[in-house]
Amino acid sequence: MESTFLTEIFLPISLGIIMLGMGLSLTPADFKRVALYPKATALGILNQIVILPIIGFLLLLIFPMSTPELAVGIMVLAACPGGPTSNLISHISKGDTALSITLTAISSIIVVITIPLIVNFSLRYFMKQGEYIPLPVINTMISVVIITLVPVAIGMIIRAKAPEFAALMNKPVKIMSGILLMVVIFAAVFNDREILATSFKQAGPVALALNLTMMFIGFFSARMFRLNMAQRITISIESGIQNGTLGIAICATLLHNPTMTISPAIYSLIMFMSSGVIIAWMNLGYKQKASQQYSL
Repeated sequence: MESTFLTEIFLPISLGIIMLGMGLSLTPADFKRVALYPKATALGILNQIVILPIIGFLLLLIFPMSTPELAVGIMVLAACPGGPTSNLISHISKGDTALSITLTAISSIIVVITIPLIVNFSLRYFMKQGEYIPLPVINTMISVVIITLVPVAIGMIIRAKAPEFAALMNKPVKIMSGILLMVVIFAAVFNDREILATSFKQAGPVALALNLTMMFIGFFSARMFRLNMAQRITISIESGIQNGTLGIAICATLLHNPTMTISPAIYSLIMFMSSGVIIAWMNLGYKQKASQQYSL
């Protein structure tokens, strides 16, 4: 994305609306719910905040890219929390929606600290000296708070003060968020369409491997800790479905690098396809169980 109306105005507004929509669905109880699901919450946060960036880095070592900006873009995406989309996908997939909301809410707070650390490490490792400007940690933390947590807080205040209005606006804002997300992804890809084929050849396999690996790790780590099926589904989804809009925004507005935006955009496209498979698989499984019980 070039520094235009898209990156300076449309992208921040879109991300603000998406995060506002998340806030409209949150209550203080979502943060207190950690006490109800300590094991599931700890495992989900560990997968998202720690395991995901490590797996992303290892995959980039296994599949090195000739364009370092694309590698940094993958790491930016890996540093992002789960987005509101993961809550919807978890719900449709018969997962534990309450756990999904809790994980998204908590991870969105933690990444305020981890994003600048992971991104700066990635810039130093993949880019040559003089080809990048390190992110100022404090300013980046403030920027992430402004574009993510402030809209969420506003949404929560609206829900607390005007619950009927929040309930009325919840669905339209979610629909608008989904539309804006697709527009942002399309814009990121379209603006760099000249190098899209080359970029997809490099970033596509890593993005696909990262998405599938994290979903696999999420599901089987939850199984290993003997969580129920709904929690396994949710942790799998939360481990593999990231806030691609935030990743694109960081690359475009904080790093000012249009090439880096391609990797989060490609990952977002892939995660929608993989989540579609999970939704179909889980709903088919529930239909088969229901038909078996009915036949009995």
